[in-house]
Amino acid sequence: MKKNILISVYNMEIGGIERSLINMLKVFDYDKFNVDLLIFHHTGEFMNLIPSSVNTLPQIDKYSVFRKSILQCFKEGHYSLLFVRLVSKSIAYTKSKFLNLEEGSGYIQMQLATKYSSFFVPSPSKSYDIAISYAWPHDIIASKVRANKKIAWIHTDYTKLEIDNKLDYNVWNKFDHIASISEEVTKSFIKIYPGLKEKVFLVENIMSPYLINKMASESIEFPESNENTFKILSVGRLSYVKGFDLAIRALNHLQSKGYQNIKWYIVGYGGYETELKSLIQQFGLEKHFILLGKKTNPYPYIKGCDLYVQPSRYEGKAVTVTEAKILGKPILITNYPTSKSQIRDRIDGIICDLSFEGISQAIDMLIKQEHLRSNLIKRNTGQNYSNTKELDKLYSVISN
Repeated sequence: MKKNILISVYNMEIGGIERSLINMLKVFDYDKFNVDLLIFHHTGEFMNLIPSSVNTLPQIDKYSVFRKSILQCFKEGHYSLLFVRLVSKSIAYTKSKFLNLEEGSGYIQMQLATKYSSFFVPSPSKSYDIAISYAWPHDIIASKVRANKKIAWIHTDYTKLEIDNKLDYNVWNKFDHIASISEEVTKSFIKIYPGLKEKVFLVENIMSPYLINKMASESIEFPESNENTFKILSVGRLSYVKGFDLAIRALNHLQSKGYQNIKWYIVGYGGYETELKSLIQQFGLEKHFILLGKKTNPYPYIKGCDLYVQPSRYEGKAVTVTEAKILGKPILITNYPTSKSQIRDRIDGIICDLSFEGISQAIDMLIKQEHLRSNLIKRNTGQNYSNTKELDKLYSVISN
């Protein structure tokens, strides 16, 4: 008899978490499981990529508020949830000032708003054998869904996440199991929450080399480029965490050394766009550091670049780095805490110092040492990156 599984996510906007979810759903065993997908807000380019075997549940209007602006909540008449958002914002601001958080109050605000909103939103009518909360914060699945077993997913480095850890621990502790995407992510999580160690198990992000190579064959053009352009590409949300400000400074530094033929392209969107555009203008890099915006299919850009760079301040396990490997690209990543779980330095990529100087020096080296780039390409080309067997670990937890 098939088990009934619920998987939840906030929306299907373009992002690493959403992309990894789509990859998992494409290879899920639907002969053994009925899968309902609870999307809090039915928005995003990835909505069209959900496999037909998945039952996408109708949107629950009150669930849609979590990623909306306060003004939008007011216009739509979500007054109780609007009040919760405003109070959460005020408390989070005070807490962040007290804790002197570098990234501000955003994450704590999300925690508080999700926690207290759960008192005002309805519960899904159906009960499940398994409920999986795929995106943090996990309060809604923890508090509102009826299931025999609950699983929450870790996607990031918890030693770097500026949140209220006590509040967070109480939510995680409501789950029977916690799925982690890499050994390094597990270590960082357990370092913060040692009491949850026995609940954590490893399920790496599912990759589909066949699909990635197929999608990479689409024809695209890089703006402002010609046959002499050295094309660098990065993919990710426009946020402080992704380190694109470091990339801008690195490119400015490279230009001061005479590298006028480099164009750095960013595929992604997000709330940090204004700050990045301001920095681009400050250095006069409008025609050299180019924000391409949202792309449902980033793979032709990865395939067409000369170097893939992940300049992040921290990551869990960046899906795009593995995708760049699948497409046989030379890769440069910064030395964020989990970097060694993705790249073996000078074997399948380069790990550089987490600074604009470190990024600049590594790019300079890779441009000058063409043989090094060639060796990285050879190493990444033709490797078997398919890992659908990772789902057996999830099935085992579900079945036991």
